[in-house]
Amino acid sequence: MGVSPVVDGGRFPARATVGETVPVGANAFREGHDAMGVQVVLTAPDGSEHSRSPLTSTNPGLDLWAGSVRPDAEGPWTFSIEAFSAPYDTWVHNAEIKVPAGIDTDLMLTEGVHVLTRVVEEAEAGARPAADATLARAAIDSLRNHALSPESRLAPAIAADLREVLHQRPLRDGVTVSGPHALVVQRPRALYGSWYEFFPRSEGARFDAQHGGWISGTLRTAAGALDRIAAMGFDVAYLTPIHPIGTTFRKGRNNTLEVHPGDPGSPYAIGSADGGHDAIHPDLGTLEDFDAFVGRARELGLEVALDIALQCSPDHPWVAEHPEWFSVRADGTIAYAENPPKKYQDIYPLSFDADYEGLYAAIRDVLEHWVEHGVTLFRVDNPHTKPVRFWEELLAEFAEKHPEVIFLAEAFTRPTMMHTLGKVGFHQSYTYYTWRHTPEELREYLEELVESSPYMRPSFWPTTHDILTPFMSGGGRRAFTLRAILAATLVPTWGVYSGYELVEDVPRPGAEEQIDNEKYEFRPRDWAGALREGRSLEPLLTRLNTIRRDHPALQQLTDIAFHTADDDQLLVFSKHLAADATGTGAPDTVIVASLTAHDRGSWGTVHLDLGALGVSGEFEVEDLLTGERFTWGEHPYVGLDPDSRPAHILRIIHPEETHHA
Repeated sequence: MGVSPVVDGGRFPARATVGETVPVGANAFREGHDAMGVQVVLTAPDGSEHSRSPLTSTNPGLDLWAGSVRPDAEGPWTFSIEAFSAPYDTWVHNAEIKVPAGIDTDLMLTEGVHVLTRVVEEAEAGARPAADATLARAAIDSLRNHALSPESRLAPAIAADLREVLHQRPLRDGVTVSGPHALVVQRPRALYGSWYEFFPRSEGARFDAQHGGWISGTLRTAAGALDRIAAMGFDVAYLTPIHPIGTTFRKGRNNTLEVHPGDPGSPYAIGSADGGHDAIHPDLGTLEDFDAFVGRARELGLEVALDIALQCSPDHPWVAEHPEWFSVRADGTIAYAENPPKKYQDIYPLSFDADYEGLYAAIRDVLEHWVEHGVTLFRVDNPHTKPVRFWEELLAEFAEKHPEVIFLAEAFTRPTMMHTLGKVGFHQSYTYYTWRHTPEELREYLEELVESSPYMRPSFWPTTHDILTPFMSGGGRRAFTLRAILAATLVPTWGVYSGYELVEDVPRPGAEEQIDNEKYEFRPRDWAGALREGRSLEPLLTRLNTIRRDHPALQQLTDIAFHTADDDQLLVFSKHLAADATGTGAPDTVIVASLTAHDRGSWGTVHLDLGALGVSGEFEVEDLLTGERFTWGEHPYVGLDPDSRPAHILRIIHPEETHHA
């Protein structure tokens, strides 16, 4: 009962990534008072048993059992939960009570011989290691040795080494099985990564004073930006749409209908006489230029993500070729996009009602085209406005043909729809992080995300090209610093929109977005000058990405634990990964203590759950932002300032470490 991770009773598969520590749980019980055990059996895609490990009773009164598995390859895995009577544990429980009390002493010791003889027989049959039998025989000899006291005869049979052997490989009676349950394992980038979004036309754009107009940047000039993006430690270079832009109802600055010569229009108004979703805007270059861009990205260790907006400008070839793919209003005109009070007269949404199969095939072919040219990730614009059936079928097809391709859902919408998009196959989702600010809000939201982690993986963005919250526009550099630190450490995937480094925070009146939105104009930036003058957050972003790469605990979602502080505006959390999961031979533990308000500091005591940190007593920590070292205990005193020290990001220096991060 209550097996997890199981999504909607098995309607959808649970998902994990290669090397991820996947929590497993079950509600298991039996009649009577005898001991029982529970194991999780993980089966690889080829049908072989990959691992068999015990679950631990976390709340005996509620019969809850928990453990974890770690798949090590991509593909369709399964897991099963096996519950059973545990005769060795039952005997140990009774013997530890009766033998010291002198109750049925000889009977209890004889029963122990019978129980441990089963261990020997299983080893002789090849069902368990010979070393198990060696321990069991020694215990049997002791149980039969009447020259010893009853307690001495019993001791080897209940010693820690034999207990551990029979915890890992228990004797089992009356086995019952739940499963197999599906677990689709995907590549690590589906869970962990750092994204950098930019408009390629702005990189290298320049104003030609002689002709009084702008000259667009190109994919070649945009490729020059990749070195800086890679140097900051980002994994993904995410391009907004690169396709031809329509001229009908083209938007001017800040989404107005007042268009001036040279206004480039919104790249989300896709399509013109130069082509549609499978074409490149002539100002940006050619398909060969795109291939060169992807090639340079790969040289730098970057993957390329492309924005897919399933909508058309009035000039898109599909409008004339397939009018049935659009909705028509009562006056006979095609319905344009609206998000009241916003109107997007330059965009026609697609309708799947009249020709589902034809539209499906066209969109599939567009995606296939870009995959063939090296795109490995797609950021999908407003997927919640398309049929769920469409996404379930399309993503299943791509999972079969191109399992390396990752889809990020940009769906700032109702929770049920966001969760459903995850269930039908989206690898990642934008979240409500942008609007969660207090420690209480963040803790509650992270706990919700952990609960939904078998099917919805979060991506945290402090701002986007469409979103600038009052917190960000009112807090300046302090706000941008704080929200970057939290986004980068709370979840495995995060991203920033180009210009974040420069603290671009001026809002458009009446809207939660920047003034002079880059969607409607060119915005070249002086990166080198800002860095030289100390105005850039590049050093912070670089440091955060370095910390994330160095610490596998920050590359997981479900290993998070929250701690308390005397100041209720201080957020304190940790991420802990056991030694067997880090690949380094030592555990990895990171503690974050961060301000959440940009207009005040915090000084007070923090209260840590040492069990969640894998330590006891006092321990040494290193601040990964400053290099300072401290001795902490269960109740350290913390002082933070929004300018000089907005947060601690601390690694615990475990005694068993073999190297320093």
